[in-house]
Amino acid sequence: MQLHNEITAATYFVIALIVTLVAGDFASTFFYHVPQHLWFTLHLRTHHDRRRSYFDHAVLSTSPAILLDGLLGAVPYLAVAALLWRFSWPGALAGLALGQLHVWWRHTSQLGWRTPDRLRRLLRPLSIVLPEDHDGHHRNPDIEFGDIFRFYDAPARALMARLAPTSRRARNACRRATRRVPARA
Repeated sequence: MQLHNEITAATYFVIALIVTLVAGDFASTFFYHVPQHLWFTLHLRTHHDRRRSYFDHAVLSTSPAILLDGLLGAVPYLAVAALLWRFSWPGALAGLALGQLHVWWRHTSQLGWRTPDRLRRLLRPLSIVLPEDHDGHHRNPDIEFGDIFRFYDAPARALMARLAPTSRRARNACRRATRRVPARA
């Protein structure tokens, strides 16, 4: 009976860890990241500001706006971990810890770090976002969605395309177009 309980605890740990990462990334991508790109400015001002280092942004910054953006992006992970707490609190905590380590790691490309080929070959089939992938998102905010998993990129882009007419960009373009009425002589 003791062995069965240990196997069950280990299984629950792994399940809670994986669900925290996969479901947390889903929720963060579709309930925070995509809406921020479509309708809001906090994330774009803090995370996609080309005037400052995004390694500093993700790892070193103490700016209240940047910390708020990070906290709001983490809330979905925290909510998933809270739901899994009774199932396996060590697994939920391990998922949160791995998620945070991934945040720091995916911002290392600005420091010149490149993913070694062996690690790349291991992580690509798992659809893990590599630092080089996330660098692509910093260079072009319309690509490479998903904090941890790349398989959320295509659905996120499709959702953004579908909701584009409601976006902040579309509203601003409409406002600019109405202001540019040519004067008649």
